[in-house]
Amino acid sequence: MTAENPTSPDKFDDEHYPAYTMGRAAEMIGATAAFLRSVEAAKLFDPFRSGGGHRRYSRYQLRLAARVREIADQGTSVESACRIVILEDQLAEAQELNRQYGRGTPGTAVR
Repeated sequence: MTAENPTSPDKFDDEHYPAYTMGRAAEMIGATAAFLRSVEAAKLFDPFRSGGGHRRYSRYQLRLAARVREIADQGTSVESACRIVILEDQLAEAQELNRQYGRGTPGTAVR
């Protein structure tokens, strides 16, 4: 299978592949299309656009949006929830980089 083939196994494994339409994405996270547009407006992520201009979402983007929804459901504004999720995501990336480079492991000193 070539990289252009939409059924390539690599795309099934790729969490950043924009596989979900707005309607399906909203259904998956138990939200509305308007919620997804508000998350986009708050700059949480910029969804891929199909040739016809329709939004497409990846599993990674849906995980972020679902986390925003959890926080917003507790009374936090969507904009603030997006900022929290961005910071959580940045922290997780930094921690992963530290693990990859052998730093930050509990019980070890960084030199």
